Amino acid sequence: MTALALVGSAIALTGPGPGREGTLAADFNAEKAAQGLPHTDPPGTPAHTHDDPATKNALSRASEVSAETQDPTTAAQKRSAARYVEKQRRMKDPRLTRVPVTAKRRTHPQDRYAMANGCYRMAGGPVFFKPTALGTYLLYDDDRRFILDGGERVASPSPAAEWRATKSGKRMAFRNGTGPLRIGRESTFRLRTAKGCAAYPESQISVRGKPYGGATSYQEVRGYVDAHTHGMAFEFLGGGAHCGKPWDRYGVAYALVDCPDHTTTGGYGALLESLLSGEANHDPVGWPTFKDWPAPESLTHEGTYYRWLERAWRGGQRIFVNLLVENNQLCMLYPVKKSLEYAACDDMVSVRRQARDMYEMQDYIDAQFGGPGKGFYRIVTSPWQARRVVNAGKMAVVMGIETSVPFGCTVKLDVPQCSTAEIDRQLDAVHKMGVRQMELVNKFDNALSGVAGDTGAIGPVVNLGNFLETGSFWDMKHCEPADGESHDNNQAAIPDISAGQQDALFGAVGQLVDSLGLLPDLALPLYPPPDHCNSRGLTTLGEHTIKALAKRHMLFDPDHMSVKARRSSMDTIEELDYSGVLSSHSWSTPDTYPRIYRSGGFIAPYAGDSTGFVGKWRRHVGWADKRYYWGLGFGADINGLGAQGDPRGADVRNPVRYPFRGLGGVRVQKQRAGQRVYDINVDGVAQYGLYPDWVEDLRQVAGGADGADIVDDMARGAEAYLQTWERAEGVRPDACRNPGLRKPVGKVRSLVRRGMTTQQVLRAVGQPYTRLGTSYGTCARAKGDKKVPVTISFTKAGRVRAVQVRG
Repeated sequence: MTALALVGSAIALTGPGPGREGTLAADFNAEKAAQGLPHTDPPGTPAHTHDDPATKNALSRASEVSAETQDPTTAAQKRSAARYVEKQRRMKDPRLTRVPVTAKRRTHPQDRYAMANGCYRMAGGPVFFKPTALGTYLLYDDDRRFILDGGERVASPSPAAEWRATKSGKRMAFRNGTGPLRIGRESTFRLRTAKGCAAYPESQISVRGKPYGGATSYQEVRGYVDAHTHGMAFEFLGGGAHCGKPWDRYGVAYALVDCPDHTTTGGYGALLESLLSGEANHDPVGWPTFKDWPAPESLTHEGTYYRWLERAWRGGQRIFVNLLVENNQLCMLYPVKKSLEYAACDDMVSVRRQARDMYEMQDYIDAQFGGPGKGFYRIVTSPWQARRVVNAGKMAVVMGIETSVPFGCTVKLDVPQCSTAEIDRQLDAVHKMGVRQMELVNKFDNALSGVAGDTGAIGPVVNLGNFLETGSFWDMKHCEPADGESHDNNQAAIPDISAGQQDALFGAVGQLVDSLGLLPDLALPLYPPPDHCNSRGLTTLGEHTIKALAKRHMLFDPDHMSVKARRSSMDTIEELDYSGVLSSHSWSTPDTYPRIYRSGGFIAPYAGDSTGFVGKWRRHVGWADKRYYWGLGFGADINGLGAQGDPRGADVRNPVRYPFRGLGGVRVQKQRAGQRVYDINVDGVAQYGLYPDWVEDLRQVAGGADGADIVDDMARGAEAYLQTWERAEGVRPDACRNPGLRKPVGKVRSLVRRGMTTQQVLRAVGQPYTRLGTSYGTCARAKGDKKVPVTISFTKAGRVRAVQVRG
């Protein structure tokens, strides 16, 4: 009760007015409309129809940025960077090939996995085999019923209707916990492909054409990168705040369902959803109608269902970073818990749970595609593995962490609650688990770093959470950054509740708790005039953690850090000469972006609206560093934490026209999901499957040659991310872009020997300038420092065949 009492004061300050604490968004705005006042969002509501360009589409979400502020890069530097990027776009593209979505189905299944989503004649009729796990199926007959032992049929799936297959010679046997499947006198079955099966309910893909892969496993890749998404967010905040999940063993009708507290009231009891969306109620029915959700502003409903991920992959996405996420204070505040197991609200327990979920989901997708390793969703732990996956035509999935209290490293009244030994032990544990990308902070100061804080309506709420976690409020001091924009989020004594916010879930949870009417007031700190900078910077434990990440070749993300901490963290990165740094969702500041590029790092601006992203792209082009390969990613931040891109409207001059050609030449149509048809022009990024459409919208917004350029830069994102990761592994940058790294011709000849692997070549002579088909192109040095092109040829399997020096 003490924690709730403390939070109440912040929410009272952000409420719509005296006596209106806890009022639902629709009630509040109805009252304003009656008074002739304009629509205003309640605290914690994200930007939606009246988009706020200072949040979703901001260059930096870690500070307030205005159009008048000074760019830290000179005009001459911008022009030079833009010329370099244009030169890079003119380079020869890698040759792409077409790969099948699934293996060709045989008349008789070759193994126990091969029946996946196939129609076979069994027991006298056609039966659809719907995998629930690897080698385990629901047997779905042509009357849309499920087969039980003895041939009995039932209307709903259950463990009694799941059958694990085993192959014996040319026949298949099935059993479950009740014993073997017997139908009549048969207990083994000779399966043969058939027609006439009832279609098992599932969301459609609506992309035609085979996915693309590479001509070799080691060549340059193409594909879009999402460097920041929360695919397992259904587990966080106690497992009760998020509605639906990315997969269910029984399929879409069981995965995409509303929360129990939404359905029991017909959509009127969904207080958290109402606060976030600004709507008093919503249709609680998910599949198959999807009338009100998913939607760009619906932050409590699942957005990354696996078939929607599949559509993004089919449309060109090749790297997907899934960040394991938790916030212990909000978890404790939110009243609904999935079970007692979730009540402890420990960040790292939740992180481990979500990591297990990722592997379970990978297995489930493998089951749908015909066996282990055959699905498109491949968890990777090295850049070499990721390159092979992308060139095989699949999607490389990187595991990361974004949490407020990593490794239990909180701080209580300025006393750290962890040690370097504990950090090293837990880093080893998460590394073994598969984690390769990490932020040090999220919402609260901790023992590693100060935080940027949140502004507007949710600032006081999160500040109170900081007090609950650490025993103190943010120590924001007045600062005057030279560029006018590199500061932390400004705090206001009376927040502007009209400003739409991203990460609005935090504010909405606080307001929901306040709506219970249990909370007395508590005075918040008064801050000096803006601009504000958190006086808490990078701690010695934080510096140790960055060095420990570098030692383990993990990617470090300085997003959410205070300006002071981020600058110190980049000092450390530069002292280490470490390229493994990236900003994944625009929670860094403009003083840092050029430093990340100069370090050889990677940046993925927050996706947001297509129009806003195009503006961010243009500015990032001006920061490109000519010593490194150029490409750009995006950070969707989907699933509870960030609102998605709004539609531009069907009546704009330059809408997306369906069907359109996606990356690799696929034909992208309007997506069908049950009875719902999605159109990016009118629906925006309602769910993850619409990101190929969003990229096409970028093309239309940028227009003309710029439209082709932005898509090209996005398609180069996967290669840019992998090259940053390779450098984090200790591989030197290429010697063509970096003259100081060129080795004498004779030295290159001696280092590269016949039979070496591509990875051994990278470690010997650094990254190549080109990776086309079966050759690498690099540069050596002759007498007089003359640049000499070198071609290293490989066998199809990736072993050195020859070294050719030109000139």
